[in-house]
Amino acid sequence: MRIAIDGRELHGQPTGVGRFLEGVMTAWNDLPAARSHEFILLAPDARRGSSAWEQLTLPRLVRDARAEVVFAPGYTGPLRCPVPMVVAIYDVSFVAHPEWFPWREGMRRRLLTRLSASRAARVVTTSEFSRDEIGRRLGIPHAKIEVIYPGVDRMQALRADVRREPAVLYVGSLFARRHVPELVEAFGRLARRRPDARLEIVGDNRTTPRVDIDRLVDRTGVADRIAVRSWVPDGVLAQLYGTARVFVFLSEYEGFGLTPLEALGAGVPSVVLDTPVAREVYADAALYVAQPDPALVAEAIERLLDDDGERARILDAAGRVLGRYSWRDCATKILDLLVSSAS
Repeated sequence: MRIAIDGRELHGQPTGVGRFLEGVMTAWNDLPAARSHEFILLAPDARRGSSAWEQLTLPRLVRDARAEVVFAPGYTGPLRCPVPMVVAIYDVSFVAHPEWFPWREGMRRRLLTRLSASRAARVVTTSEFSRDEIGRRLGIPHAKIEVIYPGVDRMQALRADVRREPAVLYVGSLFARRHVPELVEAFGRLARRRPDARLEIVGDNRTTPRVDIDRLVDRTGVADRIAVRSWVPDGVLAQLYGTARVFVFLSEYEGFGLTPLEALGAGVPSVVLDTPVAREVYADAALYVAQPDPALVAEAIERLLDDDGERARILDAAGRVLGRYSWRDCATKILDLLVSSAS
């Protein structure tokens, strides 16, 4: 079978959708069931194709490639697709919280995602939470939505003997829903008691309205102990995971939330916000805070810095939780869905 894939998100420095597609395609390379299929990556020359490319050019490319099915991994796909389409939708934050998005972008996402989901043969999502949200907010029948958990990249083998610095780590794009300003304030409170602690933030600032993270860092009075970078190479990221002692991810709305699991795979316990999707994904392998209050967050971070018993509890649960997430299983299920959708 000839399978066309919208590969736009693989360009440049892949994050989110790009990393998901990268994980799936890497697993397909080693999957015996994938050897009888031909995978055709389609993408514009630029890093990100526009909606015009998706709606006008991509259908022609699909026809020219003589594809029998299309995988659209980034929320939307061509509405006049000449063959059956499977679309991946990870969350519907732009519907649930339109205030988090610029007006034009939010409107485009709401319209095209709803129409793409309606016209797709099947919809893939990454949690039961998102399945319920897609069904309720986009009006898509639950029977049409398939929950397929992603895999987790192991940045470093899980070892108890790794020497951990008193470093706090956050990795992920900076969105309003992830409460990075509250993390910065929490660290500022903690730093006054812990002169050896430092904070590492890695992620592109995509907040709306725009938050000046550098200014917030300066106001803590410990800016020399806080590093903010929009992106780092995989080798540097692995090093950060390998030496950090605590990971923090205060998202109030996610379709999944991968980076705390990557941290767990590197032996780093996480502080996360207590939400339904966090409970589904991380189970008992995390320390939960009820709200993104800087005082509560600082207390939770300090607990994971110092409390060996709490750290052991979380890391003991790591194998059981991480065992649920396999790129091989994910790739197998997506391939099965593509084949059945083309039949």
